[in-house]
Amino acid sequence: MLTYHDVMTTDFGKLATAATAWDGMADKFETLETTYEKKVQSTTTSGIWLGQAQQVAAPNFAVTRNEYNSAQIQARTVAMLLREASTLFTELKGKVKAAVDEAVAAGMKVSEGGNASYDFSKVDAQEARAIRHDPDLVEVERSWTRRIQQAVDAFEEADNGVKLALIDAVTDTDFRDGTFGGFNGSRPYTSLKEAAAAENMPRDRAKVAEWWSKLDPVTRGILLEERGDELKKAGILDAARYKWVRPDEGAGPFAVEEPTAYDYWVLAQAKGVQGGGDALGQSMASRNMAHYLGASGEPLILDVDRFLRDEPTFRASIEGNHVGRYQEAWRQQALEAYEKSGGKPVAIPVESGAIGQKFKDETDWYYAVNGHQQNVSGMVTVTPGADGKPRVSLDYQVNVWDRYNWDQGKWVDIGPINIPDTDMQRLHTTGLAQEYDMRGSSSVRRLDLTDGPSPGPVPDVDPGRDHTRTDPDRGREENR
Repeated sequence: MLTYHDVMTTDFGKLATAATAWDGMADKFETLETTYEKKVQSTTTSGIWLGQAQQVAAPNFAVTRNEYNSAQIQARTVAMLLREASTLFTELKGKVKAAVDEAVAAGMKVSEGGNASYDFSKVDAQEARAIRHDPDLVEVERSWTRRIQQAVDAFEEADNGVKLALIDAVTDTDFRDGTFGGFNGSRPYTSLKEAAAAENMPRDRAKVAEWWSKLDPVTRGILLEERGDELKKAGILDAARYKWVRPDEGAGPFAVEEPTAYDYWVLAQAKGVQGGGDALGQSMASRNMAHYLGASGEPLILDVDRFLRDEPTFRASIEGNHVGRYQEAWRQQALEAYEKSGGKPVAIPVESGAIGQKFKDETDWYYAVNGHQQNVSGMVTVTPGADGKPRVSLDYQVNVWDRYNWDQGKWVDIGPINIPDTDMQRLHTTGLAQEYDMRGSSSVRRLDLTDGPSPGPVPDVDPGRDHTRTDPDRGREENR
């Protein structure tokens, strides 16, 4: 455990000196790689040496050259970490010193262990006697000790972070490069701060997209290469900025009135409508009505993949108002980040503006959702192609939000049954049913934007289960 004395007596300038030495080592490895490629590896690629021995030697020579390259990357990564550590430790050392200086100015003296106690040598005997009898003295001393320790703890936390970053930097994680325990050729993060941020993905899915959006484009590119599938499942494509709010109060407070015989009659009619929904080919409307009549008030996950498949108007809106409208601007933004990175893989979070939409045709989704908010969120990635040309792709998902409620002055006809919205509202106010929020995100779609905007439609995916009323798992699938 670090102490105040450890922090204050250590010369962190030596880290910068060590960083310079590591950079020098990287330069030497670069020279070795060039020499090896020209004088050794070239014998297996020139076409002069042929036969079984050449076939055995060629892959081994390639592995050796790759190790020289990995050694350069590892050495430069260590140099970067040491240089940043020097700056960081110097800053944190200053904060420890500032905490001590403030304690001394307040009349304390500080031991090598960082413990603050009142410095009675600065006061006369009478004042010292009064202070010693002050019942708050011990707590004052402890408060200054805690403040100093907090500054030391922040330093120790940073010290542990640097240690872990250095261990990662020199650990070979690629077991496909022909070596075991060799040099680490993984691309380094742009800074120690980015390395720490990359390792601290939130456990709460609701916070993952925000964390992702704050990372450097190069950091995202590294993480996608290493943990792409895991991160997509964790929610990096979820909409981060748009915060949906309920459009209105709907029927108002829940279960504030006693139900009447008429309310129970409306409930029976509603259950009949729900039961007949599947028979009329309106399984989604039936599902949503069933959730309303269940009166739990819990949010419902919408099957947006099925929404896209079933509802042409919805699909056209996504293609025109979101993907088609924004993709070129997103593409250019990603290419600019790629150029700025020096040709390293990058990833840019993107999100279209949310818009509201209603349906005119009385389809299943008209009864199930109708008016709603929609947008698209995802990311554009740029990677270097084998031909030197950057490869650009858009991964995105479609997001939908709505509130299941019933409006004053409206009604709905389902088959031969006419149901005024005011009657359905009373089921909520009497506690026989309950309004709820609906939201959902589609499966991830991908478009190739290498050669410019894609004119193609939203790609199809497997819509999954049939979600009829007899499907026991309908409403439990969260976007296959």
